[in-house]
Amino acid sequence: MARLKLAVLISGRGSNLQALIDAAAAPDYPAAIALVLSNRPDAEGLRRAAAAGIATAVVDHTRFAERAPFDAEIDRTLRAHGIELVCLAGFMRLLTRGFVEAWADRMINIHPSLLPAFKGLHTHERALGAGVRFTGCTVHFVRPEMDEGPIIVQAAVPVLATDDPAALAARVLAAEHRCYPLAVRWIAEGRARIDGNRVVIDGAPGAPDSLVNPGT
Repeated sequence: MARLKLAVLISGRGSNLQALIDAAAAPDYPAAIALVLSNRPDAEGLRRAAAAGIATAVVDHTRFAERAPFDAEIDRTLRAHGIELVCLAGFMRLLTRGFVEAWADRMINIHPSLLPAFKGLHTHERALGAGVRFTGCTVHFVRPEMDEGPIIVQAAVPVLATDDPAALAARVLAAEHRCYPLAVRWIAEGRARIDGNRVVIDGAPGAPDSLVNPGT
């Protein structure tokens, strides 16, 4: 069976990109990264992709006065590479409604919180400020509104009394590296079905009834 062709869009170091590269290196993984695209020519993730022998492209947002032409160039590049699923992985540009709708149900994102909590930036600082006992990460299908869309998988990460934003971010990032390849696998295997605003995963294992932090 042909492997699902992925494009990973990045703006920086490409930590989640590396998790996907590592997963796709397994011969039984049902997806392959066909393209890594960045809006920044100096993004470290481009070097990760090149080291893995993956095609790269740069669409520099500073060359475009408006968002629509920028998005149109990304769209053209994706289609030229025959991309079937777009994975946003630290891509720090808001995409236009037209672009998102053109890739509806074929574009996913990872966000470092348990959506719908803490949309946007500075999630770890905000989680600590709110005093939550758990935070985590979310992989979801992309919709035109920021950090909206049917949720594929989430991981809960306990917030410790000793946490600062950097320590919390590191633990959440480790969860991200597990969740993103899993979400892509489920999509590539045809196991993720969108039902309204909910994603149903065929054959997914059940979760424990509850998590408690702090434990007693």
